[in-house]
Amino acid sequence: MTLRPLHYLKAIQTRATNATKAYHNFAGAQDLFDFGSGPADVYYWPGRFQVADRGKQFAMKISVFIGASVDGFIARLNGDLDFLPSGGGEPHGYEEFMASVDALVIGRKTLETVLTFPEWPYGKKRVVVLSSRPLNFSAVRGGIVEQMAGSPSEIVSKLAASGVQHIYVDGGITIQRFLSAGLIQRLIITRVPVLIGEGIPLFGALPRDIRLRHIATQHYQSGLVKTEYEVAS
Repeated sequence: MTLRPLHYLKAIQTRATNATKAYHNFAGAQDLFDFGSGPADVYYWPGRFQVADRGKQFAMKISVFIGASVDGFIARLNGDLDFLPSGGGEPHGYEEFMASVDALVIGRKTLETVLTFPEWPYGKKRVVVLSSRPLNFSAVRGGIVEQMAGSPSEIVSKLAASGVQHIYVDGGITIQRFLSAGLIQRLIITRVPVLIGEGIPLFGALPRDIRLRHIATQHYQSGLVKTEYEVAS
C-alpha cells in the first residue's frame, strides 16, 4: 500500500471498481493523502476519510467512548478496572452508541483485559486487534475478531475500503495513537466520581494541540458525568 501526498487539491478523480468517475471537491484541502486503488479508493486528510466505491461516496466517522476516573485514568497500573461501576453502571448511552458502530479497533492489552470478563463485551461487532506479532484468539467466545498491523491511517484505510463507516477506537495507547494521527472526530468521556491517584492515563503526549468543541454534558444519579466533544477541524 503506497502513501502519496496530494497537496492542496480542489478536486480528485477517484478510480472506482466499475470505472465510474467520481469527483470530490475539497475547498482548500491540505495534507491530503491517497492510499491507492483497491475495492474502493480512499482519500484522507486530517480528521476525515472519504471513500469512493462504485461511484458512491461516504464519510468515515471515528469515535471514542470511554470511562475514566476524575483524575484521568482508565485503568490501574496493573490493568484492573475495579474502580469503574460494575456492569458499566447505569445506562448512559453506551448501548445506543454501540448500535451505530460498524467495527471496533483495540490494542493487544485491551484484548487481554476484556478476555478476563465473564462474557465477550462486544457482541457480534467486528473487532480489529492491533498487533505486529501473532495473536491467539482461541479464548474469544462468540466474537468476530481479526488482527491487523500498521499505522492508524493504514488501518482506517483498510476498514474504509471494506465498507466500514463508523469505527469505535478503544484502549489507552490505541486512542493516543489515533489522536496523534489526527483521525479521531468524536470523544465521549464518562467521568466516574473517584480519584485513584495513579494508573493508565487516557491521554498522553501529542505532536500538537488538538482543539475540541464541546457538544453536550450529561450527569447521572450515580455521579457519572458524560461529556461529548467534537475534534475541531
